[in-house]
Amino acid sequence: MQKFSIGTIGLPGAGSLFFIAGPCVIESRDMAFAVAGELQRISLAEGVPFIFKGSYRKANRSSATSFTGIGDEEALGVLAEIRERFGMPVLTDVHEVAEVERAAPFVDVLQIPAFLSRQTELLAAAGRSGRAVNIKKGQFMAPGDMALAAAKVAGTGNSRIMLTERGSSFGYHNLVVDFRGIPQMAETGYPVVYDATHSLQLPGAGNGVSGGERQFLLPLARAAVAAGVNGLFFEVHPDPASALSDAATQIALGDFAGVVNELQQLSRCVQSIHSR
Repeated sequence: MQKFSIGTIGLPGAGSLFFIAGPCVIESRDMAFAVAGELQRISLAEGVPFIFKGSYRKANRSSATSFTGIGDEEALGVLAEIRERFGMPVLTDVHEVAEVERAAPFVDVLQIPAFLSRQTELLAAAGRSGRAVNIKKGQFMAPGDMALAAAKVAGTGNSRIMLTERGSSFGYHNLVVDFRGIPQMAETGYPVVYDATHSLQLPGAGNGVSGGERQFLLPLARAAVAAGVNGLFFEVHPDPASALSDAATQIALGDFAGVVNELQQLSRCVQSIHSR
């Protein structure tokens, strides 16, 4: 397995999970800081590494009227503040080549959205930035195809790559997760992450917004841990019902510590079985 560092975090961890977590989009400085503070508290209490995630803008929206952000400069400034104040690596999405240069100075990880996971120029630009790159598996891609996406980044000399499972299209307005994909993507030698919230989406099924089935979050996250993921990705919000993006699938910040604790316990059980 390819090993590398993001800030002070070594990936993949020695027999433990790492977590990527934060709000879907930066809605305000106060909200983002509230989330980062709770993630820092959980990290210290549970002894698990966190990467803070937050989109500085949302380009892929169901409706033209959907919220897209508070402004690029302000949102990127918030991410940079979180990195400095909380000592936590930060991640954000990029959607086109021009955004790579804009966002890279403020973050530690550039994320390639699932719909853009075949975009050669975008992947190469992210690789050349020198930042770690998290590639979301397209809903239309087979797990084995992710080796080709990763190769576009690695071809720039950057091998700090993560691959993230986030469900596959199943007819209209629905996703399913094929857990065979986790060991298949692990064959690339890069850390594999399971996106526990986007995998629950019902894309475009909410009358101009994406619906979701949050009640299945823990069962599927447990299955991902049992299947051998290195990391887990969650979108968390202080009040999901009022979230300006992905309200149907974000997990309540107040519930998140319990989720992390349970999945860490399960991970230790899985590791103990593998070590026999």
